[in-house]
Amino acid sequence: MIHMATNEQLGQAPPTAAEAPEAARMRVLRNMGDGQTQAEALQLALHHAVADLGGLGGMVHLRIPGDSRPLHLAVTGGLPREFAQEWESLGWQDETAPVRALRDGLLVWLPTTDTQALAPSAGTGIVAVPLLAAEGSSLGVLSVVTVCGVPSVAQRAFLETLARWVCERLAHPAPSTGSLGPAWWNAEHLAGSRLQHAREAVRVGSWDQNLRTGDVVYDEATLAILGIDPETFDGRVDTVVGLVHPDDLPRVVAAVEQAVRQRSEYAAEYRLCRPDGTVVWVEAHAQVVLGEDGEPARFVGTVWDTTQKRTALDSVAHSLLHMSDGFLTVDADWRIEFVNLHAERLLGPSQQLFGRVLWDVPGVEVPDLEDRCRQVAAAGAPTGFDVQWPTSRRWYHLRLVPAPDGVTVYLTDVTEKRLADEQREAAQRAAAERTTYIGRLNEALAEAVAVSDVVETVAERVLPLFGATGLLVQLVDGESLRVAGSAGYSQEFLNNIPDTISLSDHSPFTDAVHHRAPQYLVSRREFRERYPEVADLAFTGGKHAWAYAPLIVSGGPIGCLVISFSRSRRFSEEDQALLTALSGLVAQALERARLYDAEHTRSQELQRGLLPLVLPSLPAVTTAARYLPATEGLEVGGDWYDVIPLSAERVALVIGDVMGHGLSEAATMGRLRTAVHTLVGLELPPDELLSRLNDLVSDLGDDFYATCLYAVYDPTDQVCTIARAGHPPPALVQPDGTVHFPQLPQNPPLGAATPPFETVELTVPEGSLLVLYTDGLVESAFRDIDSGMASLADTLANAQMPDGRDPGATIADRDADARHLDQLCTALTSALLPAKEQTSDDTAVLVARTHALAAGDVACWELPEDPVAAGQARDHIRHQLTDWQLDDLMWTTELIASELVGNVIRHARGPARLRLIRSRSLICEVTDGSLTTPHIRRARETDEGGRGLQLIAALSQRWGTRYTSHGKCIWTEQLLP
Repeated sequence: MIHMATNEQLGQAPPTAAEAPEAARMRVLRNMGDGQTQAEALQLALHHAVADLGGLGGMVHLRIPGDSRPLHLAVTGGLPREFAQEWESLGWQDETAPVRALRDGLLVWLPTTDTQALAPSAGTGIVAVPLLAAEGSSLGVLSVVTVCGVPSVAQRAFLETLARWVCERLAHPAPSTGSLGPAWWNAEHLAGSRLQHAREAVRVGSWDQNLRTGDVVYDEATLAILGIDPETFDGRVDTVVGLVHPDDLPRVVAAVEQAVRQRSEYAAEYRLCRPDGTVVWVEAHAQVVLGEDGEPARFVGTVWDTTQKRTALDSVAHSLLHMSDGFLTVDADWRIEFVNLHAERLLGPSQQLFGRVLWDVPGVEVPDLEDRCRQVAAAGAPTGFDVQWPTSRRWYHLRLVPAPDGVTVYLTDVTEKRLADEQREAAQRAAAERTTYIGRLNEALAEAVAVSDVVETVAERVLPLFGATGLLVQLVDGESLRVAGSAGYSQEFLNNIPDTISLSDHSPFTDAVHHRAPQYLVSRREFRERYPEVADLAFTGGKHAWAYAPLIVSGGPIGCLVISFSRSRRFSEEDQALLTALSGLVAQALERARLYDAEHTRSQELQRGLLPLVLPSLPAVTTAARYLPATEGLEVGGDWYDVIPLSAERVALVIGDVMGHGLSEAATMGRLRTAVHTLVGLELPPDELLSRLNDLVSDLGDDFYATCLYAVYDPTDQVCTIARAGHPPPALVQPDGTVHFPQLPQNPPLGAATPPFETVELTVPEGSLLVLYTDGLVESAFRDIDSGMASLADTLANAQMPDGRDPGATIADRDADARHLDQLCTALTSALLPAKEQTSDDTAVLVARTHALAAGDVACWELPEDPVAAGQARDHIRHQLTDWQLDDLMWTTELIASELVGNVIRHARGPARLRLIRSRSLICEVTDGSLTTPHIRRARETDEGGRGLQLIAALSQRWGTRYTSHGKCIWTEQLLP
């Protein structure tokens, strides 16, 4: 028991909350009484060290001077027996934390290795601190098994302080009553007593022989060992030589002669046939003593009885001789001394082995055997390794154990174990590969969003795994199965098989679905035996084996997965288990993909319903457009575009983007497009139209924003008026192919802007291209808008159409030009939105080629502010329509112009102007400087006027009013004959 005094008993205050745990521990230890033994002091110190580091356990080694393995385990705590046994004694050459700490005299932390009894893990290691006496000598090492990595600075300081305290306790020990064994400081004192005990336990005698006369002097112990009566012994060495066993005598004589000749030590172990008839083993050692002439004169030595040792060794040798494993011993020169029967079967007869160097035995060409043996001897620690025996090709584990005078070698046949290990490792590798493969397949299926993507992924990843050549996926659709995808089949075969199979039919597909179990057909013969009705059709696919796996989700079948092979094939249990696991993953992916396809179809239908179905064919522009939804997600977007005809053959080009994705954004986009059509009917200029749209978006809430670009192109003067709200500027491609982005005022997006909006008028040469786009074309997570616009300009400048034309080249045929522009839209989206890249934003592109009205189709006249203006207008009309050969419209046009000019004279102010435009219709315009808007009203029977606009509405196809920078314009349209 270890008794610890409390702080109160010692008269000390308890540790305060602010005091570090390490300081508190040392206060307790320093104030401990002196009644503890060394064992108790070491146990107490070890307890506090383990507790402070939060370790698994600890140990204390003490140093024994002069020992070849200087560190011996004295105290342990919290460690398993197997671990403690590995650390019972440590040699100087060991690369362990305790030995390193002893050698370096410093605290050392090393991670545990897989050779130790403790299973290694991240942070597990051993910290060792040397126990240094005051004069600097090493008393031992204290070690702690840690689990939290390298100790902190505070923990290291505590261990070093604790080590000094331990050394102080060991230097002033109390009477030992603990379990601690003989310690280092008693080693020299105990040396004499150990020697005395050894002399009493072993019979040792001394002797002195005169080499020149043959006289020998034996003490009583020697005579007793030899069994010679002192009273009758004649003192001659020949008498003793006569007692040596005849088989051992040559070896003894040779050892004596060699010692005398080399003036070295003599040593020999041999049998003696004592006078009483008993046979004993003795071991003799002697040193040659030289005479005054420098020649050998005497032998002075010792002898002791080794009969009991030899008897024990003979018993052990008999056991080793018949042990099932190979066993042999070699001496310090690596020469074989002993082999058992099993080793003889491997190495050869023992008579041919004794005295041979281990690695020189014929037929034993073990790679690196000599180097490994010498490494074992140098390290002083056992080691083992596997080798394949050259003759039998079987595997043996060689364990080399160093001994004081050589090495013992154990040879254990591990062929079966190694084969089992290899099979187990192969199975583990296969299982790990399958797990990795399934994980990668699951990742690939997670990225597949459509049914076609899932089929492509399965064909790419699953078919090679089984060595299959065909894939067919069928999904449940009501009461039948329909083909959803395939791979590895000819188009002719796919055309011949029915698109749907009734679930009531007898086929491998329906059996797999009904029974919810895979159907394996290993050959065509088995297929015909089980399904003769559909065998011929199945064989046209060129396959010879099939696996039909049901696709089950949430307990219900959704289809069937068919994997087919070009040759007959058996399906092992491993194949079936793997196919079952994979079919589950494929089923989940297909179910997600079906939902995606359905939702995607609805989204596309909604998107198509919100965008223009067909762009109008107008004299002022030839247009083409493209809309690409985002490839990430299912929700519809808010990108839109429109081409709207205006009066006087002008055209409005609109493109916009509602920020965000979803039904609410799509609805907002629909509102904006409808609002634009309504406002266009009011002939509002671009800045006022954007102001009205800004009010509309602001009324939707703070979370709604939209960008918009609105352009009006007038083919009579080739001027394009543009206003934008947070939208990228259009690209203008000149007829010569040059590309630039006009400098337009940057107004904030709709919903965040404060009107008025700034507008810019651009003169656009005939045949130029106006390219309007949303930010999805030029901006992404991997590209900023500036670099995207630069890429757009490069693509427009360098794009070549399939017919070899440049993008800006004009085509006389309007239909061919429209196809040309449609190809340009495809080229732009293909270049700036690669097909394999995932995009998070929708993209809309609108391309318009501008056309100018011929000068001869436009006629304009200034009119005076006088009643004669009506007559002049009629004269101008008669002459112009005669030139245009539109005599059929002369009377109605004169009447319309006369009424409009008369209204200007009566109700408005000048200057007045008359303009006729011949295009798809005959357009008549009268412009004045008044902002007063004319309205049709119902005239009463007594009113003399008020019926002019009614007359105009009746005579014209369309009519309306638009505002200009200087007033207003009233226009009419009449169909041409």
